[in-house]
Amino acid sequence: MTETLEAAMPAPTGLIDVHHHAVPPEYAAALADRVAIPGVDYPHWSPEESLEVMDRHGIDAAVLSITAPGVTFAEGDEARKLARTVNEYFAGLIAAHPARFGAFAILPLPDVAAAREELHYAVDELGLDGVGLLSSYGSRYLNDPAFEPLLAEIAERGLAVHVHPVVPPAADLVTFDLPPSLYEFTFETTRTVAGLLFDGVLDRLPGLQLILSHAGGTLPFLAQRLTHGPTIGAYLAGRAPADVVGTLRRLHYDIAMSANPFALPALTELAGTDRILYGSDFPFMPASHTTENTDGFRTYAGWDETQRAAVGRANALRLLPRLAERIARHA
Repeated sequence: MTETLEAAMPAPTGLIDVHHHAVPPEYAAALADRVAIPGVDYPHWSPEESLEVMDRHGIDAAVLSITAPGVTFAEGDEARKLARTVNEYFAGLIAAHPARFGAFAILPLPDVAAAREELHYAVDELGLDGVGLLSSYGSRYLNDPAFEPLLAEIAERGLAVHVHPVVPPAADLVTFDLPPSLYEFTFETTRTVAGLLFDGVLDRLPGLQLILSHAGGTLPFLAQRLTHGPTIGAYLAGRAPADVVGTLRRLHYDIAMSANPFALPALTELAGTDRILYGSDFPFMPASHTTENTDGFRTYAGWDETQRAAVGRANALRLLPRLAERIARHA
């Protein structure tokens, strides 16, 4: 009788938010008076605030991550200890709310040895759902050869990797006295992916499951342009992927700050709806934006309801099997 009733119950349809930030107390204390992102008001955050916003917007689960600057403001043992503290905090939240929260582990890069050690602990011991990486660490983007062994291990493990942009490393970059997150973040995502493309990393690691923030930055607009690398510079003939657009179509893209009629058509044309995931960017974008972004997701006329369900839920659960298992177990 129980099995019959369970079979008759409708499947959950709530959203899975893969771009949802946390500011754990220990992390906030470590930041102290540092300027984390120039021009950006670092928000107050608590798990209770996240859950309230999630409930109000039909979000079943949020996968937590640390945004810029990660732990890059710390060095050596301090960075390693802070990453460990954050990951253990995430594990505690998941234990308390197993069907509501997941987490992308933070790694103390650019120290690759320490990052690999923390990867093992966060994934194998704490059971976190994937990895959170920044687009660059200092002046080193993700295509830096030193990072490839780490990326190869992550790919071999089949872990999802959420890539979040940071403030551009160029100290003399003109920003017109505007917050870098207003527009430079989108270029940072594009820069690191262009490097991964033309240094062959994405072709050598076809199983690398990257989730790119904010609809991939400017990649949907520039996808075709990137195919002209060897035309513009003949020295790129041996470096260009055989299929630039096809390689970009293997990646995944969240729609944080992007669920609007300007961004979604280009992103859908590039990625198809099986590679797009819902994201809110809470709390760095306030609850009012979660409403705006969720409404944009739910009303976009370019998707049918099957496609909308894939973007809103199914794609994330396929990429994050540990979260999917917890949700199923506690449904």
